Amino acid sequence: MRVPLSWLREYVDLPAGTTGRDVQAKLVDAGLEVERVEQLGAGLKGPLVVGQVLTIEELEGFRKPIRFCTVDVGQANGTGEPQEIVCGARNFSVGDKVVVVLPGAVLPGDFAIASRKTYGRTSHGMICSGEELGMGDDGTHGIIVLPPEHEVGTDAIELLQLVDEVLDIAVTPDRGYCLSMRGVARETATAYGLPLRDPALLDVPAPNSYGYLVKIDDPAGCDRFTARTVTGLDPEAKSPIWLTRRLQKAGMRPISLAVDVTNYVMLELGQPLHAYDRSRLDGAIGVRRAEQGEKFTTLDGVKRTLDAEDLVITDNSGPIGLAGVMGGANTEIADSVTDPETGAVTGTTDVVIEAAHFDALTISRSARRHKLASEASKRFERGVDPQAASAAAQRTVDLLVLLAGGTAEAGVTELAAPGAPRTIAMRADHPDRVAGMDYGRETVVRRLQEVGCDVYGQDELVVTVPSWRPDLAEPNDLAEEVIRLEGYGNLPSTLPKLPSGRGLTARQQLHRRVGRALAGAGYVEALSYPFVGEGVFDQLQLPAHDAARQVVKLVNPISDEEPALRTTLLPGLLGALRRNDSRGSHDLALFETGSVFRAGKQPGVAVRLPVDRRPTAEEIATLNAALPAQPRYAAVVLAGAREQAGWWGKGRPADWADAVQAARSLAVEAGAELVVRQGQYGPWHPGRCAELLVTLDGVETVIGHAGELHPRVVKAMGLPARTSAMELDLDRLAAAGGGAVQAPRISTFPVATQDVALIVDASVPAATVEAALRKGAGELLESLRLFDVFTGEQVGEGKKSLAYALRFRAADRTLTAEESTAARDAAVALATERTGAVLRGA
Repeated sequence: MRVPLSWLREYVDLPAGTTGRDVQAKLVDAGLEVERVEQLGAGLKGPLVVGQVLTIEELEGFRKPIRFCTVDVGQANGTGEPQEIVCGARNFSVGDKVVVVLPGAVLPGDFAIASRKTYGRTSHGMICSGEELGMGDDGTHGIIVLPPEHEVGTDAIELLQLVDEVLDIAVTPDRGYCLSMRGVARETATAYGLPLRDPALLDVPAPNSYGYLVKIDDPAGCDRFTARTVTGLDPEAKSPIWLTRRLQKAGMRPISLAVDVTNYVMLELGQPLHAYDRSRLDGAIGVRRAEQGEKFTTLDGVKRTLDAEDLVITDNSGPIGLAGVMGGANTEIADSVTDPETGAVTGTTDVVIEAAHFDALTISRSARRHKLASEASKRFERGVDPQAASAAAQRTVDLLVLLAGGTAEAGVTELAAPGAPRTIAMRADHPDRVAGMDYGRETVVRRLQEVGCDVYGQDELVVTVPSWRPDLAEPNDLAEEVIRLEGYGNLPSTLPKLPSGRGLTARQQLHRRVGRALAGAGYVEALSYPFVGEGVFDQLQLPAHDAARQVVKLVNPISDEEPALRTTLLPGLLGALRRNDSRGSHDLALFETGSVFRAGKQPGVAVRLPVDRRPTAEEIATLNAALPAQPRYAAVVLAGAREQAGWWGKGRPADWADAVQAARSLAVEAGAELVVRQGQYGPWHPGRCAELLVTLDGVETVIGHAGELHPRVVKAMGLPARTSAMELDLDRLAAAGGGAVQAPRISTFPVATQDVALIVDASVPAATVEAALRKGAGELLESLRLFDVFTGEQVGEGKKSLAYALRFRAADRTLTAEESTAARDAAVALATERTGAVLRGA
């Protein structure tokens, strides 16, 4: 909302010398976001005067039309002689009054004016357009042609109100009443402690039975409709300078007198209006829901197909307006047209003024459905004062009578659904409890009265909310009004006192350790949005019954393409990998830790927690019970080279083993024993997929998978070839751990190393062999590592050789060869018993 300071002063007697910056500071303290104060006419210096064109000579021989003019500027040039000016514009004639800038003046943008020779003539000044003076677009893109009543030599800076300050206010959705001069003036008057001259306080005639006929079929969508008629308008009447300048300063383009008046009143009172050409109306005006597929052409010339939820204004011919959004082309105010033969002027002479109140949600949905945001819809969807409709219609009628010579018909139509003012019960000390300050009852009552509320009661207040504040619905809203008017800057800055010695929780500590471990292994953290579309599960090849497909859908999603909360981290990570690869980064290793969301069997209903006290444990438990399960996951994705080639040797590409190793690293940080087995699941290649297991309550539980992605998944998601990934449930991994990770005890005694190579069936997992070796080796085994896998004729068809390095060490002595050999033999014996392994070479 752009608010000219000169216009604001009509409603509030600001102290002398008050600048736009001063008002900005006051309004910001009152909770309005004033983004900037624009200085109109900054750097402008006269002489800038009204002139009258005396002669026009067309200059020939140039690429574009050029005119040599003489202009009477009175005594402004010091001589009284006509001023000679060269001009390229063609929208003025001999005898027209124009705006002339004389040599020595400076226009906006530090444009100095001097006499200069151009097109073979000397031009002493310039005939100005609105854009050259910083006035904005007037629709003509040409020279300013003034009404004939202005005297030659008059100061045009004052006449055109070129010097002013404009406050640019970003109005939040809950403060829709500030999309009007009336609303901003009310806030300014309150901030300065000054009285307000309310422009809506007008004498309005009572409704009667002989106004223009209106029928409302949908009172839920339109609970108030006022119609007034003005006849005998002069079709040649133009908007006066003061009116057009106020519209321009407020950011609107002047169009025609009738339209300009409705826009002006909307800016003044916040009530959108519409003027119909009465000669184009066919019968009574109606308000109803549109028929599905019904067609209608709006003022912008676009033919629109209506939805059954759209609210429309109609007459006997059908829709004539999309309620609260835009009027129809079939009843548009006609521009004045002069007959070249007779000189007769035709145009709209009789108008019907509509001032209605529509349902905010209906208007908001219609504007978005048709992608047709307008000044009217912007106000209706934020809430318009329903009681202002009659005053706005009366103000429009008064201006049309004054400026266009019209006559107001006596008929007044006003249909209104029955309703009572909204009341809110609130304890007098409620704002004190919310803010943590002692305002007292008198301050609370005074501040609420300043925003227009009627307040009754002592300790228990009954507050009647003003009609222009639909955002005030509960005690906390009233508390916010008291707090903001008393000043947010006066609230005490008190930091909560935390109990000492607690530090990070075990969950937080693990989260940090996991991040450090993956970063240390060369992974880069990528944070993705927690929203997904259900089509991504098809790309990941998840079966129809998979739990990951049971999503929690958002009522009001940011994007219609991603309406659900994620159940896996992979879509976001793989999307980040794809984007980076498409931009030339091909060697990628990314990780993310975060929550996923699992839908419960029955959707819960969340309770609203109090804000004036700490919620109780029962209230928090009730809220948590209504939320979906949110386990914390960790995931990595890899593509390209894992190790770069260089002088140090050959590099190697990232593969499934790197994804498995990432899972092992997380298990080390959690202090958990991770079991890795061959598996098969969704997006992973069935031959290169490992399932990750831990023991929980004595039962082995799958907590994730790692490996190379399936080629069909890679193709569907546009990923680099041989992309690998790992994902696991970090909460379950932590539950399987032993709490804080214990540092290993380092023995000072030497290590004894024994290597064994075992031949087993190709179908036997290496993890099974390894588990048997660990169990059989006993307490002396310090570590075990698989360092070679061999298949070939030497080991037999359907067989493989697994070579392990076993390290033995005792904490209290140096092991003998016999002890380490005995431990190795015990390990081999148990592996033979459990897996059928045969010692290679035996």
